[in-house]
Amino acid sequence: MMRRFLFVTMMTGSFACGGSQPSDSTPATTASGGDAAGAGNGQPSTEADGRTPSDAGEFAINDADKSSRPKQAKLQATDTEAALRLFVVDKKKGPIEGIVISLTSPTGKVYYTEETDKEGFAEVLVPIGQTYDLVYLSLGRKNVAAKVEVKNEPRLNLKLTMRYEREEPTKPFVLDDVQFATGKATITPDSFPRLDALVEYMTHKKTARIEISGHTDNAGKKSVNKKLSQQRADAIRDYLVSKGIEKDRIKAVGYGDEKPIAPNDTSEGRQKNRRIEAIAM
Repeated sequence: MMRRFLFVTMMTGSFACGGSQPSDSTPATTASGGDAAGAGNGQPSTEADGRTPSDAGEFAINDADKSSRPKQAKLQATDTEAALRLFVVDKKKGPIEGIVISLTSPTGKVYYTEETDKEGFAEVLVPIGQTYDLVYLSLGRKNVAAKVEVKNEPRLNLKLTMRYEREEPTKPFVLDDVQFATGKATITPDSFPRLDALVEYMTHKKTARIEISGHTDNAGKKSVNKKLSQQRADAIRDYLVSKGIEKDRIKAVGYGDEKPIAPNDTSEGRQKNRRIEAIAM
């Protein structure tokens, strides 16, 4: 999966970034170098002393600006919930439409934005006095992009600009943790968490349409492999539909052994070729 590169600029009474650079062993994605993106327009910004913000995976908010409310904003901050206004931008191309961000509290409660609009804007209400993990929802595995502390202050409005590098739209993702009973299209129970992450993506990114494809190695008859790969792709689609995803948003295709990603002359290669892939349509 392509890395996502992130900068978060907190538009508050005074700007501050805190925390340390995440290491390769942490789930947080490393931030990109260079200058930060300005709120909603992709233009560089710096702190008051002229320094560019540090590349960090954890950010603290100081001196919250309670009047920070973009023109697109519809949600109202309350005494117990802060209004987070997010702008998602590409360093080279500007605002990015169609991105969904989840925010997970320490208790495990998850809050979601709608898809970002043409200006890269989305917003969400979250309880004050907590630190949240921000994650971009995608077909690939989820990585914590940043941690954001929301202070325990009433009627808090926060504007965040997040730098993002798009995944290749035509790149398929192998659903590594999805397994089946040997020679069958029966999904094993330990596959459900991975499929539930796909359900989460499809539920909140309402414009998304995907292709689920089944693949096999070249052992056995081609016709049998083709049939089994189609049955397994159908089983994945049926699981997603059972969780409330519309069937017409999911195309299921069985390719059999037609599209290997590794040589079939080793057991390791054959194992890699026996797979389920998801790709955005």
